[in-house]
Amino acid sequence: MPSRAQLGRIGEQMAVRHLERAGLVILARNWRCATPEIRGELDVVASDRDVLVVCEVKTRRGSGAGEPLAAVTRDKRDRLRRLATAYLVAHRPGASEVRFDAVAVSWPEGGGRAQIQHIRGVC
Repeated sequence: MPSRAQLGRIGEQMAVRHLERAGLVILARNWRCATPEIRGELDVVASDRDVLVVCEVKTRRGSGAGEPLAAVTRDKRDRLRRLATAYLVAHRPGASEVRFDAVAVSWPEGGGRAQIQHIRGVC
């Protein structure tokens, strides 16, 4: 059974493949910011034509940890907005707008195939 960190990496890789199959172009993974104003990480930054997509990935095993998307709280959404602003300042990708998505990767209790849920525009 994979560790929590391994499970997160596997879930993130599955989310990236899902986003690529949906036509998004991955610009960055695990982009970190450590300025005096904001510290944190963006799981996935992608381009959907002229839209910059900031994607939070949540991976869970079983139902004991709760629904993955419930972990994208108001505080988390506010942090994502601030980090996206820092990314835009650092990289200036020329996007006409920014969209915040979430991808949940959930494995059933007894094992089996993971389910992927992609929600566009979570904040």
